[in-house]
Order: sequence, then structure tokens, then C-alpha cells
Amino acid sequence: MQITVNDVELAVETFGDPADSPVLLIGGVTMLSWPDEFCAALAGRYVVRYDLRDAGQSTLVDPDAPRYDLRDLVTDASELLMALNLDRAHVVGMAVGGFIGQLLALDHPDQVASLTLISTRPVAPGPVDPDLPEHDPAMMERLFGRPKPDWTDRDSVVDYMTETARLMSGSRGFDEQDASATAGAIFDRAQATPSAQRASHLGTMFAAIDCKPRWRERLGEISAPTLVVHGEEDPFFPHGNAEALAKEIPAATLLTLPGVGQGVPRETWPVVVPALLRHTS
Repeated sequence: MQITVNDVELAVETFGDPADSPVLLIGGVTMLSWPDEFCAALAGRYVVRYDLRDAGQSTLVDPDAPRYDLRDLVTDASELLMALNLDRAHVVGMAVGGFIGQLLALDHPDQVASLTLISTRPVAPGPVDPDLPEHDPAMMERLFGRPKPDWTDRDSVVDYMTETARLMSGSRGFDEQDASATAGAIFDRAQATPSAQRASHLGTMFAAIDCKPRWRERLGEISAPTLVVHGEEDPFFPHGNAEALAKEIPAATLLTLPGVGQGVPRETWPVVVPALLRHTS
């Protein structure tokens, strides 16, 4: 369904009974950051997932030159909860969706029953603070040193994004079949233009939007119970970022996934799903 918030339309899907405790999933860019089976596994919760603006089937204007900032994306999430008549929700943010989750908990604390941060960090895109680990340089060289795909060709994009998933994974947890299927599904849902495909797969708008002011210094203000989930071998946002989040958010709990890189691959679900259900109970 399409829901209008903050002057844009967001593509939204829900799972479960609206009478159950709501869980808002904020992915890296598209709702397909959260596979159908993962959403269904959160039984007993009313799960909401959505495409960020300029991605998937939400309003697309110009992902290469966005006219909004990170706080607009936070407002999108806040107004989406209101549009769904959800006074409070358990918020789960992954990767750059974790930026939105942190700011939602800081700027709209009454709407956040609990916070889960997956594969993210306490600072915005760009250079990190001196005490935080940066992207793994070898991984970044392999990631950006290879030929770009033809963003109008499905097979080319699927191959490229499957290899991207492999580079982002740790020593365990990479599932080529899952990675290929997800890339294909994202391609099929996005508009058939290079900019729309790049944004839906890579979140390229985040390199251009204004993410100021900083929020790391405010992490101590987060009052929502917080769970930090992070792969021990994450090469993009290395594990030290999770340690900083868990240290600086009051009473936060850190769940480390051994051998895992970015995200929560299917192999981690027997650990991650029960942890989420406990945290959102």
C-alpha cells in the first residue's frame, strides 16, 4: 500500500495482527532488506516495513541530487507511525536505517518503545571519529575497484549485487541463492532507470544528503531499551562501531554474531529472531 507522509508517498507492507505489538523495520534502503520469511518469523508482532523515499516503489524524484536531508527521513518514519495509528512501536534499524532509528529515538522518544540497531554506527556517512574503525580498506578497494554493472540489465545488476553481498559477508553466513534472489526482487520493484536502480540497491542518496548536525554526543539521551546486533567480521561498519553504540547508549545490550559481516543472513535467524522477540515483548 502507498501512504502519504511528509509530502511523499511511501510503499508500505505489514505482517501479522494489528492488535499485536508493532515493530517498525527500517532497512538500508528498501523494504526488501527484510525478507518475507524474516518478517513472518516475528510471529506475535505486527511488523511494518517500507521503502525509503527515492527507493523501491516510494516517491522517486532525483536520488542523485536529493532535496531532503536525514532529518526528513526521520520525519517520514515518525509520520508513518502516526498514519498507521501506532502511538509507539519497537523500532529496528539496519545499516543506514540505523541512523534513522537512532534519531527517531532521540527526537521522537514517545514513539519508540524499544530500539534495535543492526550493522550500523553512531556517525553519518563520511570520515569517522578517530576512535571508531573505518571501512575495511581492502574490502572498499574490491567493492569500488570493479567494473560497474549495466543498471538497466537485470542479470548484470544481480551479478554485481550478489558479489557485493559476498564482499560484505564474513567467513560464514553468505548465501548466494538468497543474495541473488534479493537483488532480483529489488531490481523488479524499482523503476527501470539507472538512478532509481542505483539508489534502490546501493542507497546512493545517502552520499548526497545533509546528515548534520551530529548526534553521537546525544546517545546518552536515548531512553528506549536498546539492543545492538552486529557481525563480528563486518567489513563495512566494523565491530568497534557496535561497541561504541552499546557503550554510549544507556543500558544497551550488545549481541555479537561470530563470523558474520553486514546484516542478519539467514544463518543468524535462529539467534537473532528470538533475541528480537524477547526485546520487543
